[in-house]
Amino acid sequence: MTARVIISKGVINLILIVIGILFVVPLLWVITAAFSQNASLSVQWPQPFSLESFNQVLTASNGFAFLNSFYLSIGTAVATVLIATVAAYPLSRYQLRFKKPFLYTILFATGLPITAMMVPVYEVYNALGLVDSLFWTGTFLVASSLPFAIWMMKNFMDSVPTELEEAAWVDGASVLGSLLRVILPLMRPGLAAVGIFIFVGAWGNFFVPFVLIQSSNLDPAAVTIYQFFSEYGMVAYGQLAAYSILYTIPVVVLYIFSSRWLGGAFNFGGAVKG
Repeated sequence: MTARVIISKGVINLILIVIGILFVVPLLWVITAAFSQNASLSVQWPQPFSLESFNQVLTASNGFAFLNSFYLSIGTAVATVLIATVAAYPLSRYQLRFKKPFLYTILFATGLPITAMMVPVYEVYNALGLVDSLFWTGTFLVASSLPFAIWMMKNFMDSVPTELEEAAWVDGASVLGSLLRVILPLMRPGLAAVGIFIFVGAWGNFFVPFVLIQSSNLDPAAVTIYQFFSEYGMVAYGQLAAYSILYTIPVVVLYIFSSRWLGGAFNFGGAVKG
């Protein structure tokens, strides 16, 4: 091994260590501050160890905020996966005349910053009387999630061999039947990946519900986290850290339960033999 290779590996490892520290330090602060009575911005072992911050954030209003977040996130994920599946099927299986321009348009739409669209969206929602509604807020989240979901779903669907679908047609299955009984079961990891991606995006979305929802009892958890910042710049660090841990648990649990599906990936190597 030459000196140049050794130096290159050392630099790469050093960069990875620095990046790892940048990720770990905020997590350490959240964990230590949540169990400390005198939490501050510094990372320090909780002295004394206390659960008081969790008692303070476990209120009825915060419970309703989490329910609102579940309603928005699960509804958005389910609706997006269903619509994206139906939309991705013809893009994956048929030779359409405007297929390529349409795909490029979808790809372009995935790059549009949602913050730039919120002002006209708010004006439209306000004119139609749709503001301050969880359902219509979720509808916008579905619409804004669809371009990337369709793009991902098409790529996953492309990985399913068409021979399996054609065999189902020979056996008398309809197009819808082959989609439900052949394609979707084989692309369960893809469905899970898209669903998790959309759920996590909706769960952590602060700006859209902050603009479109005006009643505090309809605010999701991503917006109510703002309550720990006072108008005078003071921050309740302990409560903020405890709330952040509770806020993160659903996403972590979702990743743990879905890791078995995602770990399986796609394995169609011998699916069309015989």
